[in-house]
Amino acid sequence: MMTNDNIKVMVVDDHALFREGVKFVLSQMDRVQVVGEAENGAVFLSLLKRHLPDVVFMDISMPEMDGVEAVERALALYPRLKVIALSSYGDEVYYYRMIRAGAVGFVLKKAGKDDLETALDAVMKGESYFPGNLMRKLLFKVSNKGEMDNISLSRREKEVLVLICQGYTNTEMAAQLFISPKTVDNHRSALLQKTGTRNAAHLVMFAIANGLVHFDR
Repeated sequence: MMTNDNIKVMVVDDHALFREGVKFVLSQMDRVQVVGEAENGAVFLSLLKRHLPDVVFMDISMPEMDGVEAVERALALYPRLKVIALSSYGDEVYYYRMIRAGAVGFVLKKAGKDDLETALDAVMKGESYFPGNLMRKLLFKVSNKGEMDNISLSRREKEVLVLICQGYTNTEMAAQLFISPKTVDNHRSALLQKTGTRNAAHLVMFAIANGLVHFDR
């Protein structure tokens, strides 16, 4: 892990056996301390002040209080809390709501130790984590405006943004758009600069959260 201090983590999921599995995997990582767990958002909020985690792995769909509401309420109290959503196939309709609520990362529930560790490293460095295999499951489109406040995108930048959101590489985007990889890289750099984002994953999260793109359901 990219830190000298212990990372305090909570796991929130309504399936006890799955929670135990995630906690076990996390316990095998250096400098990760699992400080608590909860079976739904309501229980999580009741324990939050006691445990004060750095990162929460949060299920999306749960009884009593789902992950979206739990994230909104938790971040209103503790804005520096980092939330990584635990995603199952079929949860895609919730991605937009989770990002708008404040989640900064997503991992599939079938993910292994390396994926969890990569997600933790990313969010602890202030980045977002949205793996390509999740991006490709969503059919992104640029919003009708394609702009917000002082951000205005060209037609080509919009096309590149959609393909980035779908997880394509520069080479793949160049082939689809009939332009050179260097030109794609220039458009990618312009998008990062205009949005103030650091990398493709952060750009995707920003684009969804701010309505620059949406996806078909």
